Amino acid sequence: MKVIIIGTVASSFYGFRADLIRAMREKQYTVYAFTSEYAESDLKKIESLGAIPMTYELNRGGLNPLSDIVATYKLSKKIREIKPDLVFSYFSKPVIFGTIAAKLAKVPRIVGMLEGLGYTFTEQPEGLAKKTELIKKVQVLLYKFALPQLDKLIFLNPDDPKDLIDQYAINVRKVEVLGGIGLNLKEYPYHPIINIQQPINFLFIGRLLKEKGIHDFLNAAKIVKEKYPETQFTVLGAIDPHNLGALTQSELDELISSNIIDYPGHVDNVKDWIANCHVFVLPSYREGVPRSTQEAMAIGRAVISTDVPGCRETVEHGVNGFIVAKWSPEALAEKMIYFIEYPEQIEKMGCESYKIAQEKFDAEKVNQRLLNILGL
Repeated sequence: MKVIIIGTVASSFYGFRADLIRAMREKQYTVYAFTSEYAESDLKKIESLGAIPMTYELNRGGLNPLSDIVATYKLSKKIREIKPDLVFSYFSKPVIFGTIAAKLAKVPRIVGMLEGLGYTFTEQPEGLAKKTELIKKVQVLLYKFALPQLDKLIFLNPDDPKDLIDQYAINVRKVEVLGGIGLNLKEYPYHPIINIQQPINFLFIGRLLKEKGIHDFLNAAKIVKEKYPETQFTVLGAIDPHNLGALTQSELDELISSNIIDYPGHVDNVKDWIANCHVFVLPSYREGVPRSTQEAMAIGRAVISTDVPGCRETVEHGVNGFIVAKWSPEALAEKMIYFIEYPEQIEKMGCESYKIAQEKFDAEKVNQRLLNILGL
């Protein structure tokens, strides 16, 4: 059995697909990993998983129809040479162009996975910008052309198929909801909080973008500090200077100097930072199923997140944390204050997070489900 997996960034293969590739190799399948953004060291890491790294051209961000057509044709030639039994693509552009290329190469089984619908489908408080609306229209048009060619289309949460397939009446043969790509739980061991001491530390992990809820987190921190000035707020994540909704360097510098947040910059030992916090906070505007929240839950942290697609899949309100209204620093601050005033709930809800992670986000269980969906 030959399987081609088409992604974009090489690091996503060994960061998020390693367990899946290992599971396929255990079944003696030959796995080809197609990447369009890579360094030589990345290709060696993919090789170490037992997959054969293959490179191809794809302009991940741009919308140049001619270059996309040429790239799709070249990709189909590479696929045809391999003669795979299955092509499995993930991320938006590989699902569109990888599917078309696989169809041109007459692959017997083609499956795609959309791990989230991205910023074009993310509601904004002031509405979508005109350019974003235009990109969304083009994207929907491409989906209408490509998705009917799939044998199966996988989503991570139940809201995404409603907002794409149902909303735009796209004809797809079969839709499956996976519910998160899962974690190797051995890498995120349970770390319960014993004898909670004030001050309470709230942790945010994510790119410092408006749609990740960074502004709401910071504004909530200011509200909380008025009442409980000792409370700690830690932010892990990089500034994205190319994104319009990104925090600016000067805004970040001002926050650091005003002692509202602790910002250690880029760190490699994220799990240690999670273990050292009390409550994990992700006020995102939309997700597939957020990986950072799954990691925090596996380690045993209570969660505050927003009532939006993807985030809803991680929190049972009042059990392992709270779901709050999107775009509302006041609602966020209210639940932060709850944990400060009832610290015994931090350990209790953190324990519930751990149980949910064991049940829903264990990569072994998720990969077995995914292999069944892929028909492997």
